[in-house]
Amino acid sequence: MRKFVRMRTFLWLSGAAMLAGAFMASIALAAVNVKSEPSASFSGASVTVTGGNFSGLGSTPAIANLTVTGEATYTCTNPQGHASPGQNPVPAEEGSSGPFNLGNSDHNGRGTITSITASVKAPPTPSAKEVGCGGTGSTKWSVTLNSLTATAAHLTITEGETLVFCRNYTKGGPANGTEC
Repeated sequence: MRKFVRMRTFLWLSGAAMLAGAFMASIALAAVNVKSEPSASFSGASVTVTGGNFSGLGSTPAIANLTVTGEATYTCTNPQGHASPGQNPVPAEEGSSGPFNLGNSDHNGRGTITSITASVKAPPTPSAKEVGCGGTGSTKWSVTLNSLTATAAHLTITEGETLVFCRNYTKGGPANGTEC
């Protein structure tokens, strides 16, 4: 009987310790403090995010990643050599900044976004019909890339596998974006 009581006490204390550890971990993550929100600027095919300042990140490196989406416009040239703008913008290929280390593991849990840039890329050349050339989409028209424009951006900051910050930005929207 005494072994059973010891075993039950041991299991209860083990469970309580695990629960306390999980609780403390959630408090630690909730302690991330945004000192200044990062802001985004749109220029052509690129988006640049600057100015984010965070504290309470801990010693695990915090990694930021910026992804951008946008559109491509095309000029159509008919068989006689006359150019006219395409009528339908097409989605550009998504671009990414790749991982950006905020430096918090070297600065007592404080991390900063100095400057992160990502750009959209030209998609595979669409057909004349896809961009709205030649009335019913004649295959005799040639299609040439005219412009790439970034229209939206998505910033995430993770610490390990945990998402600690997320913002969405849109061209013409507020520079500090909106919460995800």
